[in-house]
Amino acid sequence: MASTCDSLIEDIEDMVSFSDPTPQERQSIRKSIIPRSRKKKELMCNEELQADSLIPGTQKIWMKTWGCSHNSSDGEYMAGQLAASGYKMTDDPTEADLWLLNSCTVKNPAEDHFRNSIKKAQEQEKKVVVAGCVPQAQPRMDYLKGLSIIGVQQIDRVVEVVDEAVKGHSVRLLGQKKDGGRRLGGARLDLPKIRRNPLIEIISINTGCLNACTYCKTKHARGDLASYPIEELVERARQSFQEGVCEIWLTSEDTGAYGRDIGTDLPTLLWRLVEEIPEGAMLRLGMTNPPYILEHLEEMAKILNHPRVYAFLHVPVQSASDSVLMDMKREYCIDDFKRVVDFLKERVPGVTIATDIICGFPGETEEDFQETIDLVKCYRFPSLFINQFYPRPGTPAAKMEQVPAHVKKQRTKELSQLFHSYNPYDHKVGERQHVLVTEESFDAQYYVSHNKFYEQVLVPKRAEFKGKMIEVDIYEAGKHFMRGQPVEDSKPFTPSIAAPLQKGEVSGLMQVNTHTHTHAHMYPYQMIQYHRKRRSLGKLPYLTLLSIFKYVAVKCYTPTSNQ
Repeated sequence: MASTCDSLIEDIEDMVSFSDPTPQERQSIRKSIIPRSRKKKELMCNEELQADSLIPGTQKIWMKTWGCSHNSSDGEYMAGQLAASGYKMTDDPTEADLWLLNSCTVKNPAEDHFRNSIKKAQEQEKKVVVAGCVPQAQPRMDYLKGLSIIGVQQIDRVVEVVDEAVKGHSVRLLGQKKDGGRRLGGARLDLPKIRRNPLIEIISINTGCLNACTYCKTKHARGDLASYPIEELVERARQSFQEGVCEIWLTSEDTGAYGRDIGTDLPTLLWRLVEEIPEGAMLRLGMTNPPYILEHLEEMAKILNHPRVYAFLHVPVQSASDSVLMDMKREYCIDDFKRVVDFLKERVPGVTIATDIICGFPGETEEDFQETIDLVKCYRFPSLFINQFYPRPGTPAAKMEQVPAHVKKQRTKELSQLFHSYNPYDHKVGERQHVLVTEESFDAQYYVSHNKFYEQVLVPKRAEFKGKMIEVDIYEAGKHFMRGQPVEDSKPFTPSIAAPLQKGEVSGLMQVNTHTHTHAHMYPYQMIQYHRKRRSLGKLPYLTLLSIFKYVAVKCYTPTSNQ
């Protein structure tokens, strides 16, 4: 049987069928065709080039952060990423194009300030991006409608959100990050940041907590405990000291619970960190709740006695009444708290114990409150954070029977008067102390330093003292501070191993010289943004790109002299 392909086509013209017109017929038809001029559309005649004048990365951004040091750390990371991407961070809200508002949900007043700032920004026709615990816990609040939101675990994507907000788009990133089913901590620790104080590094060692306190709204935002691996924390501390930092603060919702989700504990982390601290530099521990410090008291006493660790611990008691503590679901009794304080005072002479107290928790009786008064009289805490109870929406305590407002105010006032009735530092006048100078006082008249017990000592404002360990004689004491006179012939000691970064300078990145016109003096993060905007890196994830550029920077380029 003959194949359909047996007959070869010798030329393309052989494919013309018998029904097609001949060449002569085509020519005859053409003669009857009259060319007609096409009328140009009016739009094409008057067309103008349409361009988007809002180019992300060129705007000025003002950022406001409320709340704890954990929130401050998140704010530093967001500012660093934005600055490295080309945005200019400004201290003047009026000149900013966009306001980035990083909120706190612990108390009503903090949320009120946050809400008022949003309203003020909108009245001034500013773009707004919100972050922090308030929108994470309550993203459907009416006053957040239409606003871009960055979740507490999404701050590594702040540039993307701000880029879209600048263009007028609303973006919300509120997801939880997991690895193999296990909840991860917050942002990566190797992201760029701008430290509010170039001499102080704030490191979040974990996010979330194990408690379920009935009054706490932060749990709704930060969730359950998620700890960073020890190696990542040690590397972040090491890098900080290489950038001239002389003081590290460890922070989280509960530092004492660190590591319980990853098979380690707080003392193990602290001993590793101590190995990285240069002589003269200091480490400050963050807040820890009583239940999770009890089993580590021996090791914690040894660590707090270390010469490069402040003998300071923040242990919130909240109330001295066991019945109130039970209603709060604090998971300890007042004897547990006393055991922690008594043990540390005995094993760490001079240790500073800071604590928190809530006045007027639902169901608190006069007898309950009197127990709290007696506790303060007994221990005379040098640092006491007094909070009037505020019912936070969505918490169990908000549904409990409330103490009358005037009673809460009276108890808050009474406790405050007791606290201000004693001066904890009077006995220290005449002492000679070594202090680490890290910042300027609010009135700009002094430098602020801290001694071994993290007690505030004001010293003369001399440029050569900033970031140094100096020796002073205490000549005056106030309620919250002491004043020290530098000892003659005593030379300031420089604890940092490198010159500190300038205020506003991006931290956490290695600057490289590429010897090319395109990328000269760019940070790896900036190189990523440069290529992303030119679509030359495809859709590779950001963290993959950062790892690639850091590897190239280390292998191929020469670091600048201050690294």
